[in-house]
Amino acid sequence: MFRFDSDYLEGAHPLIIKKLAETNLEQTIGYGCDPHCERATKLIKEACKAPESDVHFLVGGTQTNTTVISAVLRPHQGVICAETGHINVHESGAIEATGHKVLALPSSDGKLTAENIKNCYESHWNDPNHEHMVQPAMVYISFPTEKGTLYSKSELSEIFYVCRECGMILYIDGARLGYGLAADGCDLSLPDIAALCDAFYIGGTKVGALFGEALVICNNSLKKDFRYFIKQKGGLLAKGRLLGIQFETLFEDGLYNEISVHAINSAKRIKKIFEKHGCRFLSESETNQQFPILKNSEIEKLLSEFSFETWCEINEDESAVRFCSSWATTDESLDALEKAVDNL
Repeated sequence: MFRFDSDYLEGAHPLIIKKLAETNLEQTIGYGCDPHCERATKLIKEACKAPESDVHFLVGGTQTNTTVISAVLRPHQGVICAETGHINVHESGAIEATGHKVLALPSSDGKLTAENIKNCYESHWNDPNHEHMVQPAMVYISFPTEKGTLYSKSELSEIFYVCRECGMILYIDGARLGYGLAADGCDLSLPDIAALCDAFYIGGTKVGALFGEALVICNNSLKKDFRYFIKQKGGLLAKGRLLGIQFETLFEDGLYNEISVHAINSAKRIKKIFEKHGCRFLSESETNQQFPILKNSEIEKLLSEFSFETWCEINEDESAVRFCSSWATTDESLDALEKAVDNL
């Protein structure tokens, strides 16, 4: 069985496992105050060209999203996101559990626009009963989105400008950030991301790490006491060096970019395999998530050899499915997929 369900099905890149083994018996101070976390922080700041930023290492994406959003918002405030956003559909109400409402907006491609963000903000303040409603004070976007789509530099700039104009915080979920930046259609760089938001995280769990995310805080007003928030929300790892070692390895010799490029090249091949079969696609994804539309009978045949997600129903005969590539996708699995699709 070849699995294309997600991009964190394997353990970690071999170089990370090697470094963790080599440092296994080191004795260091805990909670991310060790030399490995210090060096990883330095490398990330350099890669982002953001020397004044703060970098924190958390154990996972949900903990990072929950910690950032609950730290930023006051009790009566909520966070705007696309209706397909991870915090809206795949985090079991984690944000709502902190007392904050997710203000989901319709989106056909998984993206928000500066216009619909501003409309949401203005509709709140133009309502004479606004003090009886949840106040939009933050914007959450994913890069790439849940549909594999990308924001352009101009789109992100416009969103950041609107957030500044309206006094809202812009936060970017970067669970698959490496795959977005490595995509052919991307005109953003890591320094661009850092310059065009208040905070974002660099995903490790889905991009070669065993676990962990690196949160980068760019807005000085969000930095104070942030480690208190991490601890309170369960995101502060006692053996913090295990996170530092992983990001140290990912960023010291360009490994993060290298393995992201591998995933994108694998995704390109997946796309070509289904294009050759004459498939339509749910979205125009240039990232590691591909969404071909298949006949339900074809899906049943493929499920005998492959594991992947059935994403949504298109009609009574067809459904969109999701195939994910990753840093660990093999030629063997792609060869098997091509053979199977050719024989449908």
